[in-house]
Amino acid sequence: MLVRDAMSTVILTLGPAHTLRQAAALMSARRVGAAVVLDPDAGGIGILTERDILDSVGLGQNPDAERTHAHTTTDVVFAAPTWTLEEAARAMAHGGFRHLVVLDRGDVAGIVSVRDIVRRWLPAREPSPAL
Repeated sequence: MLVRDAMSTVILTLGPAHTLRQAAALMSARRVGAAVVLDPDAGGIGILTERDILDSVGLGQNPDAERTHAHTTTDVVFAAPTWTLEEAARAMAHGGFRHLVVLDRGDVAGIVSVRDIVRRWLPAREPSPAL
């Protein structure tokens, strides 16, 4: 199975000037754990995850004052839609992250998460047997 079979193609995109509170609200409303941040001044494509927001709040930073550009990962590992799910899982495990931005011919095509991969690897949920 390939990344293109598991990735989400509906992507939340943010700019560098969004506050972390705005980012959190949008991520919560869309029920996603990561957003692509497009910032031409900082190298183009980055990723902001729920962990980035949590770390900032945990440090006591103000989510109404903090901007996404200060918390965005810009040294992103990108996946191709033709990668196998094993390749994507290996990249995530090696890099210690849970989301990969998927690029197709240089354009953002989707995001694949650990959850997306697990859903594809496991059979449909069956009722748990009574204990």
